[in-house]
Amino acid sequence: MTVTHGRPLTAEITDILVANCGLDAEAAARAPAASLEELGMDSLALLELSAVVADRWRVRIPEEAGQLSIAGVAELVARRADPPGHTENSVLIAAPLPLVWDVTNDVAGWPELFTEYARAEILHRDGDTVRFRLTMHPDENGAVWSWVSERTADPATRQVRARRVETGPFEYMNIHWRYAQEPGGTRMTWVQDFAMKPTAPVDNAGMTERINTNSAVQLAVIKEKIERLAGARGAAADPAASAASGPAPAPRAAAEATGAGDE
Repeated sequence: MTVTHGRPLTAEITDILVANCGLDAEAAARAPAASLEELGMDSLALLELSAVVADRWRVRIPEEAGQLSIAGVAELVARRADPPGHTENSVLIAAPLPLVWDVTNDVAGWPELFTEYARAEILHRDGDTVRFRLTMHPDENGAVWSWVSERTADPATRQVRARRVETGPFEYMNIHWRYAQEPGGTRMTWVQDFAMKPTAPVDNAGMTERINTNSAVQLAVIKEKIERLAGARGAAADPAASAASGPAPAPRAAAEATGAGDE
């Protein structure tokens, strides 16, 4: 159910139709699936509805809105008042670009790199494209979320395009990873474009806030783990440091020891 300001949006649309367009509230209650035309709303009534909706939510209702039910109009308003989500988050990692690229594109190792993933199962590989299933740790209610994603890496441009194949509560979720060498290390950027399904427990704006919050946490974790790994490799390359600290672990072992392992 679409809710705005604590009230179902269907109730607000109904109030507008009753107060401004002459809708019979009892007739509407008896036939919730009826279209506005079937409820007696003529072109003038629809124009008045459109004007009020435009003023209140900055949303334009199309001429064919008369064929929609009140719930259908509410859903249309909700969708247009809640534009698709878009986030962009980045972090500067004090490590060489090849190392950041290799670690963050090791999908099988993501549970060691991210704090939110319990398992990453590779389902199929085709060149630089990999399809995989991610399973999260149980949430606060004990629910375990899992979905299939696909990503294609372009080593030449240091970019990755990813998408959810099993979209769950999303209509779609596309992720663009960018890597760039900068003074002080490698900047890794995540750009996410998505839209939530009408049945999702959170709208686009709410999910945008969640993604921005969680991305900051995960990027900080990844930064710390890769920088620690880069430091271990640097020490291994320095004979004096190696002698002082003992044998350096193999690259994969180092990744496991630091929890490094990412989408």
